Amino acid sequence: MVHSASASESMSEQSGVDGASTSEDQTALPLAGLRVIDVGNFLAGPYAASIMGEFGAEVIKVEHPNGGDPLRRFGTASRDPETTLNWLNEARNRKSITLNLLTPQGLEIFKRLIGKSDVLVENFRPGTAESWGLGWPEVHAMNPSIVMLRVSGYGQTGPYRRRSGSGHIAQAFGGLNYLAGFPGETPVLPGTVPMGDYIASLFGAIGVLIALRHKDQTGNGQLVDVGTYEAILRVLEEIAPAYALYGKIREREGAGSFIAVPHGHFRTQDNKWVAIACTTDKMFERLSVAMGRPDLASKDLYGQQSKRLAAREIVNQHVIDWVGSMPRTEVLQSCLSEEVPVGNVNSIADIFEDPHFIARGNLVRFNEDDYGEVVVPGVVPTLSKTPGRISGLGPKLGNANQDVLGTLLGMASEEIEQLRKKQII
Repeated sequence: MVHSASASESMSEQSGVDGASTSEDQTALPLAGLRVIDVGNFLAGPYAASIMGEFGAEVIKVEHPNGGDPLRRFGTASRDPETTLNWLNEARNRKSITLNLLTPQGLEIFKRLIGKSDVLVENFRPGTAESWGLGWPEVHAMNPSIVMLRVSGYGQTGPYRRRSGSGHIAQAFGGLNYLAGFPGETPVLPGTVPMGDYIASLFGAIGVLIALRHKDQTGNGQLVDVGTYEAILRVLEEIAPAYALYGKIREREGAGSFIAVPHGHFRTQDNKWVAIACTTDKMFERLSVAMGRPDLASKDLYGQQSKRLAAREIVNQHVIDWVGSMPRTEVLQSCLSEEVPVGNVNSIADIFEDPHFIARGNLVRFNEDDYGEVVVPGVVPTLSKTPGRISGLGPKLGNANQDVLGTLLGMASEEIEQLRKKQII
């Protein structure tokens, strides 16, 4: 069902075809030698560090000694009730160190770490890092070549910059949630997952890689500033120019689309769902043939998009009746035989059984002593020469204290023990 691997071992035995690993060792990955400090919480920002870790970067997670990142306790508990599946999945490929940045000694150690790193990722509310002397001017002075990624709800500038944010709020403020739901009804949370956090982190990862390219050329680091809401706005298609030019406000369209018909979700006879997308006249012609009603695509009826849009309910009803007359497998077969864009509306149970997900290595199975079997999404994207890998799931709190503080920063064991007694680590 899913690709198996042991988190306690190198994943070098996995095939590069599945996108999860490569037969080459870790130093062969394109970001090997890059050190990333992740001092954020939850997902917005830290997910960017996860992506870099999958492609070879050393990611050091800095957490408060008292409990660490709240993501450790957010979501569904694993077999260890103190650790959630969210943490195991999203904090992959990291070392964890504990450090109390509210103490002078802890802050000084953190500054030393900045001096030995290439990228710093944080997602505090703007002004928080500055209160610790860790604003961009100070960080840049400590390490002129470092790239600093700052992800926050509203960005580092603007009248709302000090407001607290979250993925949900960003999706609402950025315009996505307004579009989700059925006409005239309450806007819904798309997918009930924090898309804002993930999308902002993707833009953050892109920004970091661009800034690292600039550093390679000039030797100078720079600040990457991402407001979670603006990452949402950037992926909302044409709604901004359409409003500016015509005053058009796109409303909720349910499972359909205002620019194409038929284009939505349809229930099959066996009470499953398929998605059908006919964005061109040619696609609708193919669907009409699949339905055994080629006349529907004639010029006199609905062969032109404008006519289909004008008769949206009638066209959709034809598709509803046809799809509802057959089980999902037959609907898929009929559409695919005519090259109609169609796909299952999958639950996670469907995904686990689908041969395409399996063939692509989209699900990876880990067996860990403390957690038993854990299945996580694989690495995206797939690179032909240097595919990324998952070297381990979310780490135990402070599992790399000795490695980072002792080996990287050169602290003696006695000094580290004193820091522990003082609750600085």
